Amino acid sequence: MWKCPICGREFKNTGQSHYCSVKPKTIDEYIALQEDSKRPDLCLIREALKEALPEAEERISWSMPTFWKEHNILHFAASKKHIGLYPGPAAVKEFAEALKEYKTDKGTIRIPYGKVDIELIKRIAVWCCETDNHA
Repeated sequence: MWKCPICGREFKNTGQSHYCSVKPKTIDEYIALQEDSKRPDLCLIREALKEALPEAEERISWSMPTFWKEHNILHFAASKKHIGLYPGPAAVKEFAEALKEYKTDKGTIRIPYGKVDIELIKRIAVWCCETDNHA
C-alpha cells in the first residue's frame, strides 16, 4: 500500500495518480494539477484538439479533459507513463494502421510522453466529429 503524503489516501499502486480530493472544473485546472514534466504534452494535445475542433466546447467529463459538441467527441488524460486518448473503439479501428507504434485497446490510445503526433491526433479528432463516432 502507498499513502499519499498530501491527502493521506491509501492506494494499492505506489505513486498512483489522483487529485487529493480536488476535482478540476476546467482543463486549465486539470493540467495545472499534473506534474511539471507532463504538462507540455498535455498542452500540445489540447492545442491540437482546439485547432481540429474549433466549434467544440472544452469540458471536464469523467474527470478528464473532454471536447464536446452535442456529445463527448473525445477525452484525454494523464497517466504515469503515457497520455490516454479516448476517441472510442471505431476510431481506434479506423486508424489502426497509423496507430501501430502506440499501444491501443478498445477505444483507447496510449501515447507515451514525448511521442505526441499532433497531426494524427487532429485527423482522429476531425474524423470522430465528422462521422459522429465518439467516446
